[in-house]
Amino acid sequence: MPDANITKNALASSMKKLMKEKHFEKISVIDICEGCGMNRKSFYYHFKDKYDLVNWIFYTDFIKTATQRSYTDGWDLLTAVVELFSSDRSFYKAALEIKGQNSFRDYFYEATVPIFSMFSEVILSDGASLDPHYFTDAFLVIMYRWLSAEREQTPEEFIDSLKRVLVKIGRDISRSEDV
Repeated sequence: MPDANITKNALASSMKKLMKEKHFEKISVIDICEGCGMNRKSFYYHFKDKYDLVNWIFYTDFIKTATQRSYTDGWDLLTAVVELFSSDRSFYKAALEIKGQNSFRDYFYEATVPIFSMFSEVILSDGASLDPHYFTDAFLVIMYRWLSAEREQTPEEFIDSLKRVLVKIGRDISRSEDV
């Protein structure tokens, strides 16, 4: 299995480099393979397509990040995601721009919904509820905007802003359900 990880990591490095140079749609499997001296057969042995490779990159990056510390709550976990995106800002911005079936955006959305399920219970008081998909949709838009901003806000500043907004929304929703 170590050889498989070497191959996958080489393909991932090639993909990351290419995504910094050109749009995802313009990148072919041949480009990815040429970038790391592999052949197409090796690529397809490990990945279904280039979408699968991008999703694998996030998954392995996140697992590496997530296992390095323990988390006391969802905010800590969300901070880890934001720090990960910040550490490779141009790649994750480009990844969020991918459209279509099996896109990273869809993959990341599905991975993030459970986090916001926890938040909707914590943020909203008095038994109020809100579909976590609302928070997830908002988070994706805000995350992309943050990654695209010219003035780089630190991950901590970003999470603090996000926390203030989500808590305020939660309070407002809880109050409106009381009326």
